[in-house]
Formats: sequence, structure tokens, C-alpha cells
Amino acid sequence: MMPADSEPYLHNLAAVVAAPLQVWSDPQGQVRGHGAQGVYFGEERVMARCLLRVNGAEPEWLSTQARSATAAEYIHSIRVPDGEADPVVWVIRTRTAAPGRLTESLSFESGLPQAVRLAVQLELVADSSSVEQVRYGIAFSAGGVAPGGSRWHWRDPSTTASLTAAGATIEADGSLVLLKWTVELSPETAVELGWSLDLRDDNAPLQAGGGKPLLTPAMAGEPRLQRLMSTSISDLNSLRMADAQAPEDAFLAAGAPWYLTLFGRDSLIAARMLLPVNRDLAASTLRALAARQGTRKDPETAQEPGKIVHEVRRQFTQLPPVYYDYYGSMDATALWVCLLHDTWQAGLPDAEAAALLPNLEAALAWLRDDGDADGDGFLEHLDETGGGMLHHGWKESPDAVRWHDGTPAKGPLVLPEVQAYAHEAALCGAALLEHFHGGDAARPWLAFAAELKDRFHERFWCSDDFGPYPALALDADKEPVDGIGSNMGHLLGTGLLDDDETAAVVGRLMHPSVFSGYGIRTLSTSNTAYWPTRTHAGAVWTHDSAWIVMGMLRSGFADQAALLASGLLNAAEGFDWRLPGMFSGHSTQEVWPPVPHPAAARPQAWSAASAVPIALALGGFNALG
Repeated sequence: MMPADSEPYLHNLAAVVAAPLQVWSDPQGQVRGHGAQGVYFGEERVMARCLLRVNGAEPEWLSTQARSATAAEYIHSIRVPDGEADPVVWVIRTRTAAPGRLTESLSFESGLPQAVRLAVQLELVADSSSVEQVRYGIAFSAGGVAPGGSRWHWRDPSTTASLTAAGATIEADGSLVLLKWTVELSPETAVELGWSLDLRDDNAPLQAGGGKPLLTPAMAGEPRLQRLMSTSISDLNSLRMADAQAPEDAFLAAGAPWYLTLFGRDSLIAARMLLPVNRDLAASTLRALAARQGTRKDPETAQEPGKIVHEVRRQFTQLPPVYYDYYGSMDATALWVCLLHDTWQAGLPDAEAAALLPNLEAALAWLRDDGDADGDGFLEHLDETGGGMLHHGWKESPDAVRWHDGTPAKGPLVLPEVQAYAHEAALCGAALLEHFHGGDAARPWLAFAAELKDRFHERFWCSDDFGPYPALALDADKEPVDGIGSNMGHLLGTGLLDDDETAAVVGRLMHPSVFSGYGIRTLSTSNTAYWPTRTHAGAVWTHDSAWIVMGMLRSGFADQAALLASGLLNAAEGFDWRLPGMFSGHSTQEVWPPVPHPAAARPQAWSAASAVPIALALGGFNALG
């Protein structure tokens, strides 16, 4: 992975998304090609600029109206000779994203008593930069594609862009494409222009997801919950994708703009959060991931038999592009097992669950065998390539795990949440195997869970003036790292903790040094390395806090869950109901609205799915009336 110090900021950009298509612009709707701005399809930016001018000047922005995840309106004023001081000549630019089509309408309106002639021009710049090049500031190919007309291949003959603009003249010069119209705008009338861009990539392994979209459930109680739920479901539907070979098995792509692909961990966590409102997505996510389950050992891609894929990636240095499955996750396999169990308990027919039993048994075997790379009885990642990461947990920053004095822990690291997921997976697997194969098939996994719980109790606990708490990790010497962070919240509800340990964890999480009032900080403010916008050492991650809400509810701590959910709901209001991937760890006493993290993805699947546990904790699913 390349350094992220040049990664474009996203917090001040507007987006419309309908995976695999997305458009990022400035807040006023102009796509200037700066930073992350552009039109993307799959893994590539296909248009770097989309700039509107009227009478040779950019119209003046008045308002942005976000209609959904896929549509937005940008309202501008146009200054005309002999006009009025008031803004009475407008253009309303409506941008709509569909999985293979970008559409814009330009509606011109005038309140003047005389007719107005407008010269309208849209400046487009074709591109073929990879998402990775844009993200890391090395997008040298912007302007390197010469359309030559209204139809072109941005990479090779397998990719096609088709431009339609009724009534416009189209001028192409190198990478620049100009659309030009002349508008005669009569008094108190409206004229509508439009253009569209259709995109195809016949070699892409993923496409828009088939099947039924998610429906927005009606909320009871707190009225703000409905605003959050409506926005979140719209965001989630914009992220639905599927394998091109199995289009009905939809899953949620991780998030825009950098992760419109299959991410095992993210897709599983989002599907599990959504299970109270939709079982079909969980079932299709399970099948999509089972189809890519590891079958052999490959250190370069971290593939091992039974392991669930982490990410579908593209090798950008080869043309035509090569896609491959990457397995660098220590938690996706256990999370897959847990989701299978929960989906079955939610009503997945036995026949559908039974079809996945070979995948279940392979996943459990991975937990027992390859998951414990050094034979110490815990699951951990050992890098065999010489250039890999300290661990394969969700907090992937190299400095995410720190001692309380701020010193980064030395790896390989044993993460507490990975042990919790494995413990729960063993119990879930045992329940499924007992149902389908009888008690003898379940007993080894019940023993596995019991032994892991005993080892965790013996090795993973630290203590300070406030009492005992689980370590942030075990370091390379198997010593408990005494940093305090959100990881411990993922142990709740997994069965790994006893009652006293559960109470200690809940109390620690709700301490003001960890709970900001909006959410759970990734690292306590008492840690020397804490910084409110440090990605995994101070920032609040939405899904992290919502997952903890779920664990609190499962453990019987409803009051604490409601308090944490209320904080997240307040944060959602501050972000116009679209919860970002992460935001700053500043407390409610310090800031309102919450301070955004400028690199946070949005929409992001597990953040949008967090609306469901928030609503559960706040009684949003209680009977109406």
C-alpha cells in the first residue's frame, strides 16, 4: 500500500453513486478534476472534468439539494446584461447516476420581462486513470484519452463510453469534448437541455447487483430516526453489486470512492447489521463470498484453504487489467460463519443453509489450523512475504495498536476482536453442525470455544486505577498491550467474556476518555498518542460504535446502548443524516456539529447499515401507535 499523505480529501465534495458508477464534484456541482473529483466507472476515472459555463462564465451557485444517493440538484444564478439585481435567471442542474449511465438535465428559467439568449457550454475531459492513481496523487493520464467524437474506448476495446446530447454540437479536440447549445429563453418560461454518458466494461468481474432493492422500514418514536433510516437505505442501495457470473447474489460494496468492490469484512458486517430488516441480502452476501472461498495456499494473496476473501482487487500495472482475490483479513472467515448462523436463525430455509455447509466446515477448519499461524492457541497473521502488515484486523494502520504511553506495539499482533469473532464462530458453527449432523459434529467446536475463552481470560487482561480491561493486543512477545481503545467493545455479545468482564468492558467504553458523546473513540484520550483525527488512534468510526451498540444489546446493557445510539444519532444530524466512515474524536462539549475526518468514505456500507442498530437501541422498531 502506498503512503496516504497525498490522499485527496473528501469531506467538502458532493457525490452521486450508483455502483459501479460514481460522480464526485465540488459542493456546487462542478467537476473540476481536482483531487478525487471525476466520473468513475468501476476501477477507473473515465472523465476528469465536467464544467458548465453560460455566456462564457460559470453560473453562480445558490443551493445544492441532495435528493438521494443517486441524484442531486445544483441551483445556480445566471447574470445577464440588462438583468435585475435579484437572481431571476436560473439554471437547475440535476445529476442522476444509474449503474451504467450518468444523466444531467439543465433546466433554465427566467423571470425577466424580456427574452434572453444564452450560450451554454459543457466542457468535458476524458480520462483513464485508475482509482489507485487518483487516490495517491499519481493520475498522470488525465487528458490522455482522445475520444474523437461521441463514442470512444477509454482503456481498450472492452470499454465503451457513449455520449448523447440532444440539440448540442459536439466538438472533440484531443481529450477535450465540448457540448454547445444556444438557448432562446422567453419571459417566464423554462427550457430544458440534457446529456448522458453510457459506460460499459465487458471485462469487469463485478457489476450492479440484481434482485430487489432494500426497502425503508417505518420508524417509531424519535422522529429523527426516519430521516437517518431513509438516507441510509438510499445509500445502501447505491452500493449494491454482484459478481458478473452470479448477478442475483447481491452484496454491498464497501464504500465510495475508493472501495466500490467486494470487501469480505465490510460486506459481512453491513449484512449482519441489516439482518433485522432484510434477510435476502445476508443470504446473497454469504453465497457471493462462498464462491470465492480459499482453496489453496498462496502467500502473495494470503489465500489459505477455507479462508474468506477480503477484497477483489485489480492489478493496475497490467493491461488488459488483471483482477484477483486478496485474502488479507483475519476476521472475515469467522464473521462469515456468524452471519450464516444468524441468517439461518432469522429464517433461512434449511436447504439454503445446507448448501453452504461445505463452506462452513472449511471455514471452521481454517480457524483451527491456518488461523493459528504459530500454534499459540490464538488467531494471528504472520507475514510470509517480507513486506506485509503487522496484522490483518480492521484497524489496518501500522500505528493503530499502541501501548498506553503511545509507543506502537511490535508485531505480529494478536487482536482481541479476532479471538472474539472466532469464539462466537465456533459456537455458531457448532449449533449449525448439531442441527444438520448431530451432536458429535458439534462437540469439537464447543471444546475449541471453551479452550479459547480460557486462554483469553488468562493472557489478555490488563489493569489500572479504574480496574481490569482487555488488552489492545498481544505483541510479538505475547505481552498484553495496555492501550485502551474500542477493540474491547467487539468482545461484547460473543460469549468470550463472563458477566463481570462484560460489565467492566461496558463501564470502560462509556468512560468520558473513550466515549466522546457522539461515539466510541478508537483510542482513549488518556493515551499519549491520541489525536482526534488520527484514523485508528482517536477518530470515531461509525460502524465500530454501532457494532458495540449491538454487543451491548445482546449483553443486556440496554441503557448504555441507548446512550451510545443517541450520540450516533446526534452525529448523524450533524452530517445531514449521512453517517461517514469516521469522524473526529472531539467531544460533544467541544464541538457541534461533529468535525469530519477529511478522508472518510461516504456513502460507506457499514456506516449506513449502522442506522439499524441505532434504531434498535432507541426503540425505532417498536410497534407503531
